Amino acid sequence: MVVETTGHPYEALTPDTILDAVEAAGYAINGRLFPLNSYENRVYQVGIEDSTPVIVKFYRPDRWTPEQILEEHAFVADLEAGEIPVVAALPGADGRTLFEHAGFHFAVFPQRGGQAPDTSEKDTLYRLGQWLGRLHAIGSVKPYETRPSIRILDDLRESRDFLVQSDFIPGDLLPAYTSLLRDLEPRIEAALDQAGDVETARLHGDCHGGNLLVRDERILMVDFDDSRQGPPIQDLWLLLNGDHRERGHQLAELLEGYEQFNSFNRRERILIEPLRTLRVVRHAAWLGQRWSDPTFPMHFPWFGQPRFWSDHILMLREQLSALDEPPLSLAP
Repeated sequence: MVVETTGHPYEALTPDTILDAVEAAGYAINGRLFPLNSYENRVYQVGIEDSTPVIVKFYRPDRWTPEQILEEHAFVADLEAGEIPVVAALPGADGRTLFEHAGFHFAVFPQRGGQAPDTSEKDTLYRLGQWLGRLHAIGSVKPYETRPSIRILDDLRESRDFLVQSDFIPGDLLPAYTSLLRDLEPRIEAALDQAGDVETARLHGDCHGGNLLVRDERILMVDFDDSRQGPPIQDLWLLLNGDHRERGHQLAELLEGYEQFNSFNRRERILIEPLRTLRVVRHAAWLGQRWSDPTFPMHFPWFGQPRFWSDHILMLREQLSALDEPPLSLAP
């Protein structure tokens, strides 16, 4: 029988390789292995003899350097030391938190369970605001040295260029796409000018409900894989939903908790729609950049279809209107 291969590095990450890696890191495995839902990396629950399972993350090759991963680990360890509810990587016997086996870098984490919080509840938003205020206070102590910063316009253009030069966008929709991006850029530039110089901090980077867990009334922040330097509003706006008025009320509730522990520059509200626009474009580029990974065509079969790009262009048109609206009001 001939086995087809794609040549993707993750093909070499077999169950035996995974278990050998965890054993080499000093754990007495019991042979149980369960894959968890993750697209960017490969994440597994691994059984340990006479103990609770551990969670093992195998980092996507060539995305982060070891130095960048370790810098993230150090930040999360600082947060844990500051009693922020996070899940830090477990150190090995020699104190290392990043291991290498068969060409893969990986880290081991304690198992934590829970459910996504209901961010429509005021109390939840207030508590999240408190945690984020403390997180950013620690994140402001020093900047990242090796991990990248959020550069809204540069990141947008980089993602746009990748998509335009790829074959993913149907030819009949490409003119509309490029025209929209041309119209969006000056509006984003104007918003950045209006916001002015904004102080940055080390961030979670992808702080939405899927990266938050509630257990025993405790909110836990997980998965700092997208952590980078940026404006604090990046960790707040993804928690907002609903119409313009509702999102304003939610942001006010977040900030009520946030400002118990940290100051917040109100001008950062202007950056919400530029950041949302960047996320829309970057997500499409991310799917395209990962298309050689067999997991992506399997789980995102609609990517590249005309319907996806029609909806994508519609979202960008909505962003064009959103960028012309005033920033969220914090008035009750």
